Amino acid sequence: MPRTDKVIIISGATCTGKTDASIMLAKYHPEINFEIINFDSLLFYKDINIGTAKPTDNELKEIKHHLVNINSIDNEINASDFVELAQETMLSLLDKEITPILVGGSTFYLRALLKGMYESESTDDTIRNHFDKIYKDDGIAPIITYLKNHDKESLVQIHENDHYRLIRACEYHKQTGNKISLQKKSFDQMNPYDFSENQFKNIDFHHINLTIEKDQHWSLMESRAQKMIDLGLIDEVKELLSSKYSGKEKPLQSIGYKETIQFINGEIVSKEELIERIYINTRRLAKSQKTFLNKVTPKVTFNYLQQKQEISDSARRFLSE
Repeated sequence: MPRTDKVIIISGATCTGKTDASIMLAKYHPEINFEIINFDSLLFYKDINIGTAKPTDNELKEIKHHLVNINSIDNEINASDFVELAQETMLSLLDKEITPILVGGSTFYLRALLKGMYESESTDDTIRNHFDKIYKDDGIAPIITYLKNHDKESLVQIHENDHYRLIRACEYHKQTGNKISLQKKSFDQMNPYDFSENQFKNIDFHHINLTIEKDQHWSLMESRAQKMIDLGLIDEVKELLSSKYSGKEKPLQSIGYKETIQFINGEIVSKEELIERIYINTRRLAKSQKTFLNKVTPKVTFNYLQQKQEISDSARRFLSE
């Protein structure tokens, strides 16, 4: 009978303590050989740091991290790339009897790893280059216009900050003549939020979902927006723009970077407005993440600020079963 391996997932909206919780588990359980596999899409890129809430150098040394700082922002890692890299890493660690902790907030990437990707059609290079050029030259606006004309349902289903999936919807329509939103409907009939039904038959997953009370969560997100500016986000972005980057690269259109570019260009007139804009958009992202994760089963949910011991005990029970 084949062995059953064990993997821990730590998910949650932005600013809920995922990095701290994963490192805490390693400290509380030194007898277990843990390593972290990141599924936060912005942490893939070594060029961007302050606006990503990336683990510090010390945190990266405390426990080995995978899929952090592996690419430059002009060499995008999409969901399909992530699935290939994460699966290879996870299976390699298990073969070495190392317990992986999947950590992040990019919920679509996590689901793609566990459930597979519903958009399986391979994109022709000509079509991909066509939409890449549109995006690099003019940003996300013409992508949204294309979908308004050809697949309005995708604009409802896909978050406005998820530029990869918006572009992918355009590519899919251009190549097949069909709406990717219709394919998603078929996927949704296959229990897309039930992670117990996944691609890994000999792996048990223990999903720890972190959450924080709304008022405290909002306060933490506001503090993080202020901290990003205090730590030098504006200078970081200016340096990126003065090198080889245009500002239209997909990672630079993420929350924090997009607004800072608008500030540098004079579209946002003060640091106070910049902080407020980052905070508001972070709240919107967190709401989208929580909406997704609320649907996911099975999972155990904890408040990291109040339940550190309970999180540790939950992981220990799972690993000792």
